Amino acid sequence: MIRLENIAWSAGQFKLENLSLTVPKNCYAVLMGKTGSGKTSLVEILCGLRLLTAGKVWIGEDDVTYALPGERGIGYVPQDGALFPTMTVREQLAFAPRLQKRPLKEIEALVKRLADELGIAGLLDRLPQKLSGGERQRVALGRALAAKPKVLLLDEPLSALDEEMRDEVAQLLKRVRREHGLTALHITHSKQEALQLADVVFRLENGQVSETTLDSLN
Repeated sequence: MIRLENIAWSAGQFKLENLSLTVPKNCYAVLMGKTGSGKTSLVEILCGLRLLTAGKVWIGEDDVTYALPGERGIGYVPQDGALFPTMTVREQLAFAPRLQKRPLKEIEALVKRLADELGIAGLLDRLPQKLSGGERQRVALGRALAAKPKVLLLDEPLSALDEEMRDEVAQLLKRVRREHGLTALHITHSKQEALQLADVVFRLENGQVSETTLDSLN
């Protein structure tokens, strides 16, 4: 579960005030909104990359309002993947478990399992600049999953892909959420993505979140 309770945050003249949002456990939620509406800021608040001025953030039964980003149980796929430019795919996948100080054999087994699951086993020794857009998104997803999160946050994960690749990665996201038992929040402005992926849809407008129906998107 993801829950924001009456949060407030501001940057210059932009404000989120008294904003609340609940995503049920094991749900794939999509958050829509116009450019500049604060979607990415909301994701960064959930991740702990932006500090609130009021309110609380819950992940499952844990109040993580003041927890460090790495302590929140969140896997984050930022826009365009944001892979580490000097790390191979293997190193990208091993990054989070190494920070968590897991045993080397466990890390190696996890990297192999994720690479097989995501169809990137043949790419483990490549650097990001040698990958296609779809391959980069698969690696970014694998890096997020390697932390064994409770929650998956995805910021415009399909925006840089062509139509055929968007459909392929969308199906992958649905399967991964189900098989890993995750609660997901997917940020987009695309109605097509919402219709394809969402169990529930939210809109962010004028600093407030409201739930909407899939029928209203048609």
